[in-house]
Amino acid sequence: MSCPVVQIGVECLPMAEARKYQVTVAVATHYVAEQSDPAINRHVFAYTVTVSNTGNVPAQLISRHWIITDASGHVQEVRGLGVVGHQPLLAPGQSFEYTSGCQLATPVGTMKGSYQMTAEDGVQFQAPIAEFVLSMPRVLH
Repeated sequence: MSCPVVQIGVECLPMAEARKYQVTVAVATHYVAEQSDPAINRHVFAYTVTVSNTGNVPAQLISRHWIITDASGHVQEVRGLGVVGHQPLLAPGQSFEYTSGCQLATPVGTMKGSYQMTAEDGVQFQAPIAEFVLSMPRVLH
């Protein structure tokens, strides 16, 4: 379906309406050397995520979908309810921060995904998580 306005889920909404349903996601990563062992291809990464409601209606984070890819092209998909045991309800302007982690067989990889959100008025929408790099220090320039 082609949408001359903004598509949220299966609905086409005027731009002003779509701005009601906006969540931004920022990620910072860290290589966890004390839990990693490169000799046996074990590379542990922590990532801190800040989820911010930049729209103008309260919205709850219901579930997550991550696509994790290592440098050899091995892909893991992770789906689940909430994040770190929480399904935060974010008022406009409010943020939620959490830290989690993953293990890769290579010293470099990427993650990307989305959060399934439900607004206070019942509208469901996706909050995209842009791809970010996981890298052991001094591996990438």
